[in-house]
Amino acid sequence: MATNSGWRLLWLCLTLGLLPGLSHQASIAESDYYTAGVVEFRQSVLSTSPWSDNLAGYLEIIQSANASETDIIVFPELTINSMGPQTFVPDPKEQIAPCLNDPSALYYAEFLVSLSCAARNVSKYLVINVSEKKLCTDTPEDPRPCAYDGLNIHNTNVVFDRQGVVISRYRKVHLYGENRNTTYEPELETFETDFGVTFGTFTCFDILFYTPAHQLILEQGITDFIYTTMWFSQLPFLTAVQTQQAWAYANNVNMLAAGASFPLVGSSGSGIYHGREGALTSVMVQGTGERSIHVAQVPKYTVRRPIRQRRQRRALGTTREAISSSNFTMKRDYLENYQSELLPIAENQSGNLTKDICYGTFCCHFDIEWRPLEGGSGRSASYRLGAYDGWRNEQNVDANYIRNCGLFACTGPTLEECGGLPSSEKLEEQGLRVAFTRLEIGVTYPESSEFLLMPNTVLDDLLPLEPSRFEWSQEQPSEDSYQYDVRFGLRDSVEVSNLLTFAIYGNYYDDKCTFGVGSEEQQVACGYKNGSSRLVLFGAGLLMPLLLLLRG
Repeated sequence: MATNSGWRLLWLCLTLGLLPGLSHQASIAESDYYTAGVVEFRQSVLSTSPWSDNLAGYLEIIQSANASETDIIVFPELTINSMGPQTFVPDPKEQIAPCLNDPSALYYAEFLVSLSCAARNVSKYLVINVSEKKLCTDTPEDPRPCAYDGLNIHNTNVVFDRQGVVISRYRKVHLYGENRNTTYEPELETFETDFGVTFGTFTCFDILFYTPAHQLILEQGITDFIYTTMWFSQLPFLTAVQTQQAWAYANNVNMLAAGASFPLVGSSGSGIYHGREGALTSVMVQGTGERSIHVAQVPKYTVRRPIRQRRQRRALGTTREAISSSNFTMKRDYLENYQSELLPIAENQSGNLTKDICYGTFCCHFDIEWRPLEGGSGRSASYRLGAYDGWRNEQNVDANYIRNCGLFACTGPTLEECGGLPSSEKLEEQGLRVAFTRLEIGVTYPESSEFLLMPNTVLDDLLPLEPSRFEWSQEQPSEDSYQYDVRFGLRDSVEVSNLLTFAIYGNYYDDKCTFGVGSEEQQVACGYKNGSSRLVLFGAGLLMPLLLLLRG
């Protein structure tokens, strides 16, 4: 480290880090809310020392008037030192404040020390995501080969408390094509705050898997989550804010989600969510991205959730702006895997349809009514109804098993024209000129050892429907049933236009111990009783073939 740099950092620590407690009064534990800020951040494109420019951007936001009332600020994934330098991160058990323990940044990277000082100066909790280096010898129980330099490199969330002390360190479990290492065993990380809330933390692609995100809810009763992300949005089911709100809603938890802002490569999306109430604030940016903080008062959950006893089954008021493909690069799901049919929308005519779409024995029931909207060239919008029961087959990343039912928009009548954003020319010429006056999906889902069923929507501005506009129910017909009847529909008198997706996203993770899947012996081993009768329950359409077999 250069001498000038060390003195500059020492000055920063003396002027910022040694004067904690100067911010506005923080929320106290007895308050019924806390104030959070999530940062949508465009990382530097400088060819030299991009981390320095990123750090300057972080510090400007932390010290801004917009951040002054916050108790906790969350920055996104991979926006401080993804291009280097990597840094060691203190073990939270050691209660180290890099600002005080290493003011000249001789051991920890300069940006880590600076942000520790900044947390002390404004007396706030800060969450950042860093490229961490860790000695392989720190985990002697890990038998995997180590790199030649003796280091593992992790994608790591770091939490500073109001004194700049590192109180939590979470290393990402489910990497997304990153040149990083996973830990030998997945880490479940939580941290407590002085405003009476315990947070769990996870990163980006982790949201699609049971460990650690869903596991922290069911096995530790966590109700509030920190989520750092550089999400690459994918239509029709996995754009950023769409996924964030669906996860928070389905689990009925608070989520503070901070997203990297680079729309031209498909990354944007930040928000603060309060369970079944939906987004308190959210943003999807187009164009070149931004550096901004979005603040909300977050109601506290008054009691922690009961911890699940695991069974044997293991193993309108807002102006919206449509976003076009010229301002946002969108990935596309593997829709060719789906069983789908074109919704028969005729030009300038109202219509309705009641239809079952089945993928094998997995069936989705649709009940839809629509009317045309005025304007445009006279061409009607195109939509398809789809069903899928199988693995997400995105290459070279961890896979999750899904059972999906949905309506999704297309730019034309063929399946190849679905799952993308229209060009600006087509958007101006055509748009999505249909309003749905009734839209309901009904499905019977099997129980599994770990699964999550989510209402999944997105409009043409890449923001989801507000929960006040739809109804969701998920019920077991009886106590001894191993199925759930799920209904997802628009509320009475609500109509929706500019719709890209309306779906039920059934995430079955690794699909282990799913009712109706596998042999009778496997079903019994998973704890399902009367396994021989399971096919009768799984679908009414299977009842007659089964009776014929029994008579034979």
